[in-house]
Amino acid sequence: MNTQKYQGIIPAFYAAYDKEGNINAEAVEKLAIYLADKGVRGLYVGGSSGECIYQSVEERKLVLEHVMKALEGRDVTVIAHVACNNTKDSKELAAHAESLGVDAIASIPPIYFKLPEYAIADYWNSMSASAPNTDFIIYNIPQLAGVALTPSLVDEMRKNPKVIGVKNSSMPVQDIQMWVDKGCITFNGPDEQLLSGLAAGAVGGIGGTYAVMPELYVKIYELYHKGEMETARKIQNDCCNIICKMCSGKGNLYAIMKEILRLQGGPDLGGVREPLFNLVESDKAVAQESYEMIEKAKKEYL
Repeated sequence: MNTQKYQGIIPAFYAAYDKEGNINAEAVEKLAIYLADKGVRGLYVGGSSGECIYQSVEERKLVLEHVMKALEGRDVTVIAHVACNNTKDSKELAAHAESLGVDAIASIPPIYFKLPEYAIADYWNSMSASAPNTDFIIYNIPQLAGVALTPSLVDEMRKNPKVIGVKNSSMPVQDIQMWVDKGCITFNGPDEQLLSGLAAGAVGGIGGTYAVMPELYVKIYELYHKGEMETARKIQNDCCNIICKMCSGKGNLYAIMKEILRLQGGPDLGGVREPLFNLVESDKAVAQESYEMIEKAKKEYL
């Protein structure tokens, strides 16, 4: 198995809407190219940052199609998050993702009803069977999914040879160590602890704030592997402070980050989809200050 393609910084892809709130295919392609040009290892499409829970199956297909179109001929890893809150739609998205040639599919567990582990395993294996030639990555995000990944569930899923790893967004770094001990390729999820996650054995990171400061996270990754820990720690701390500032607005974090992206000269991705709360006037100052903090860090460390 080629594990090299999973090693590095993989931004979670943002949703892009036009003025009517529909998927903006042109902006999707522009964002894919914009991020690829920043030197990231890959893109994670259709996850939390992509507002997947508020999009239809057809919209999610459309986004992935345009990402793949934009990245044609580029050495950029694409991981497609395909989970819906029912198995039928999830299988449809999995098969569609494989037809487009993604590197891997990923999935959170089903949310709302608390299911036993054997039912969660059946849900994931059904998706994997619909994309039988594609790697499968478990997405562990208990604070949102309401279900925490367990060693016993990982053991069960590892019986499936296409299950290669875990995107771990739980906060305890210990969890990363557990999945690595199980033989899983593991991605650090919480952006605030990328450096700690790498030290615990993560091969890289998949993060929601990576798209507005990819250069800083790429630098952390590079410095870690060079053993230059003190500078890596300083950049990680700056990233944490920037995240705190971005989270201080009234609107949704993704609405603020889309405004930051616009200030950086990136593509206009529109707003966020209701019931997520959109950018308000006071948030523009939060976005501006966050943008300035990012630019200051880039000048200092890059």
